[in-house]
Amino acid sequence: MTDTALLSVRGVTKRYGAHIGCADVSFDLYPGEVMGIVGESGSGKSTLLNCMAGHLAPDAGQVVFDTAVDGPCDTLQMSEPERRMLSRTDWAFVHQHARDGLRMGVSAGGNVGERLMAVGARHYGDIRGSAIDWLGRVEIDETRVDDRPTTFSGGMQQRLQIARNLVTGPRLVFMDEPTGGLDVSVQARLLDMIRSLVRDMGLSAIIVTHDLAVVRLLADRLMVMKSGHVVEAGLTDQVLDDPQHAYTQLLVSSILQV
Repeated sequence: MTDTALLSVRGVTKRYGAHIGCADVSFDLYPGEVMGIVGESGSGKSTLLNCMAGHLAPDAGQVVFDTAVDGPCDTLQMSEPERRMLSRTDWAFVHQHARDGLRMGVSAGGNVGERLMAVGARHYGDIRGSAIDWLGRVEIDETRVDDRPTTFSGGMQQRLQIARNLVTGPRLVFMDEPTGGLDVSVQARLLDMIRSLVRDMGLSAIIVTHDLAVVRLLADRLMVMKSGHVVEAGLTDQVLDDPQHAYTQLLVSSILQV
């Protein structure tokens, strides 16, 4: 990892009236690093993720990304077209429900190809070839390239969403409960695939989940959130094997008792 952070989050705060979505969250993420954010429902982890990804406007804070062209830039100060281009090139967002990240009326190949076209690709043969290649990389048979996502299983839809996101070679991927709602056996296959892609592509990722097994497998570092605040942070194994905060201890013990 380099000494320069890929993403620097400083004091990100979001309120909904009297309710705190997230409060004064700060951390650095380095190239090739995976950060896990865990907490129960309502802890603020998805609010934080959406603020970082530009889907929500925080009330305070900075989200500084080390862009390839201009170096570190506060993405919250970017124009909408600049942020949209960033989200199509260096950034990607994997939704919990694949339908939120796919065009369900467009073929599998079209879903992958659309992101390439959004960054300027125009040669149909090259676009289709890249789509077929990426379907293979996410374990979808190339014979399904012209099939619509509505004909796919939930696990296949999620793998297609990942292909659509990664085809442009982003450096940072935001993932919101990427295995949520899937059968356990499907989850295991998807997690293995995500781990391989992150490693092979040298991706940085921020993964929000309530499942500690997911962060154990994927994340280098871990933040634990409760009521909008980060209550504990550190190396994943260290936090899970020797939790210091009472809330983290409760989360870990509840898993061990299952």
